[in-house]
Amino acid sequence: MMQGLPRQIRFAKAPPIKCQGIKTKLVPFIFRSIYWDEAAGGRWIEPFLGSGVVALNLAPQRALLADTNQHIIRFYQAVQQGEVTPTVVREYLADEGRKLERGGEDYYYEVRERFNRTGSPLDFLFLNRACFNGLMRFNRSGEFNVPFCRKPNRFTPAYISKIVNQIRWVYHQIQGKEWEFRVASWEETLQEAEVLDFIYLDPPYIGRHTDYYNHWGIEDTLRLADAMRQLPCGYALSMWWENPYRRNGLIEALWSDLELRVCRHFYHLGATEDLRSWMHEALLIRPGFAAPVQESDPVSGLRRKHQLSLL
Repeated sequence: MMQGLPRQIRFAKAPPIKCQGIKTKLVPFIFRSIYWDEAAGGRWIEPFLGSGVVALNLAPQRALLADTNQHIIRFYQAVQQGEVTPTVVREYLADEGRKLERGGEDYYYEVRERFNRTGSPLDFLFLNRACFNGLMRFNRSGEFNVPFCRKPNRFTPAYISKIVNQIRWVYHQIQGKEWEFRVASWEETLQEAEVLDFIYLDPPYIGRHTDYYNHWGIEDTLRLADAMRQLPCGYALSMWWENPYRRNGLIEALWSDLELRVCRHFYHLGATEDLRSWMHEALLIRPGFAAPVQESDPVSGLRRKHQLSLL
């Protein structure tokens, strides 16, 4: 059944792939802020797929999901095509987990070297869940280069079951739907947009070190802002707005004509509760595609003129 947006959910489910800047905690905020009539027949388009958490929780009937990171796309293609299944993942992680427990750091780097040769989706999953701090990072040669998390017993039965359940959920969300996972640049992806589509854009955040594959800079941001103005359909852009130390001036400079919704959330700088800090996340929405402000949600519903006076 097509639901479209806005939609009220309390919590989002986490995907099996982790990366910096993942939007799991922000999915409820995103869903209640956007208006999109899916029943009109358009596609949900994401040119910066990343972990896939937004699309997977939304589960639209039609979607174009793209990223320049071929490993993310190939992983989800493998799930979609039934090559990476819950059974395959359980057996693989149990076997590799035993080898990691015996070989420790040396075995992690053996798998990393193997992955950089073969691009195996299963090895990609292993590295993503066994690397330091859940980072996803590739060097200029396209090689995964995140160090080991230093936990040889990482893949306990409970942890494997958690990942297996995430794979099962992804497969369920994808099946029976017209989803295309594509290795493509954001420019190529935006050219596919039609009037009934809706585009969710989650580019790397300038100044926040969230880029994991290509090297994203100010020139890329300027080109994206210009391309957004030419789009024939609704769209929303995620971007950081403010933290305790500074404010993102690009929002006013480049997107002052868009509807602004803001949500405060907390992130951890270290292992203890006292090391957490807050950030205001912005969702910039094309006029006409923002959902009505919720009375019970004053933070995310603040209008631009009020935000500028309060923040």
